[in-house]
Amino acid sequence: MKHSKMISRRSFLQAAVYSTAALSALALTGCGASSSGSSAAAGTSSAAASGDVYKVGIVNYVDDASLNQIVASLEARLDAVGAERGVTFNYADYYSNAQADQSNLNQIGADLVADDVDVIVAVATPSATTMLAAVEDTDIPVIYSAVTDPVGAGFDGLDNITGTSDALDTNAIMNLILAVNPDITQIGLLYDLGQDSSTQAIADAKAFCDANDISYIEKNGTNTAEVQMAVEALAASGVKVVFTPTDNTIMTAELAIYETMIEAGIQHYTGADSFALNGAFMGYGVDYVQLGEATADMVVELLCDGKSIAEMPYRTFDNGTATLNTETCEALGLDVEAVKAAFEPYCTSVEEITTAEEFA
Repeated sequence: MKHSKMISRRSFLQAAVYSTAALSALALTGCGASSSGSSAAAGTSSAAASGDVYKVGIVNYVDDASLNQIVASLEARLDAVGAERGVTFNYADYYSNAQADQSNLNQIGADLVADDVDVIVAVATPSATTMLAAVEDTDIPVIYSAVTDPVGAGFDGLDNITGTSDALDTNAIMNLILAVNPDITQIGLLYDLGQDSSTQAIADAKAFCDANDISYIEKNGTNTAEVQMAVEALAASGVKVVFTPTDNTIMTAELAIYETMIEAGIQHYTGADSFALNGAFMGYGVDYVQLGEATADMVVELLCDGKSIAEMPYRTFDNGTATLNTETCEALGLDVEAVKAAFEPYCTSVEEITTAEEFA
């Protein structure tokens, strides 16, 4: 079994400095020759003049602030590295958004295989699972991003797939909940039963509640309409704190539910800053810009540096930042500075944000 590689924000920034210097030194040498998936997966590389073009398939699972942020930072990083090295990562012709539809994912996978792309970047677990199946009879490698549990998904140890994980420290979020609500006796759990990214986090949340004599109410939804009904049920139950992990279904619905939660006096604690951007009380988890950039770096290592998938264990990141939606906080009748002070002992930092549809 491969072991994941943990990247802290500090080491990531240090690595970025060294990486920039290295890229500048390599600007005149370019990457290895543009290759089929076979060469990339094997980790072979040969000298080539600048001007090489690599076909990079990018598969986004659904439009939401988290995943879109990953794609944007991934593309920006590939553009920057391509300019430094004098090569082109052509993702524009091979980008697709499945809109959370499995039939779309199946067709996208078939199309990318037919296009003989050099690598497929799969954003979120359903995309990665489908792309892995699509390349089964090929040598095209898959690099995923935002897969919460690579081991549980069956990816770890395979020779044609690796990537970056947005694994969540659920106990850290539970401690944030207790910091603001020390006398809490009941928590709502809002998630999609079909989202693999929620499975382990919800199990951890239940274990935490059991250990701390906190009861919990579970509500689920598979689309925005169902999530809205679930939130209304939670509000009717009188619950005042709700936890959601890195669940794409809930993330997609957040803009439609946050006002209902505010009106019911519910603090929504979530597994990513993008939830807070879309109105949730608080988001805690990985930096998705960093996640996208690190995913792009793995693409470069594969295509340009001659590394094999086996030489690149999946990468995880620290979860030190809490993002507080100050508008929601005030609407709930809470003091922003008091909440920040309660959070600070349990976080690397506390960031403030206001409600918007996408990151600026």
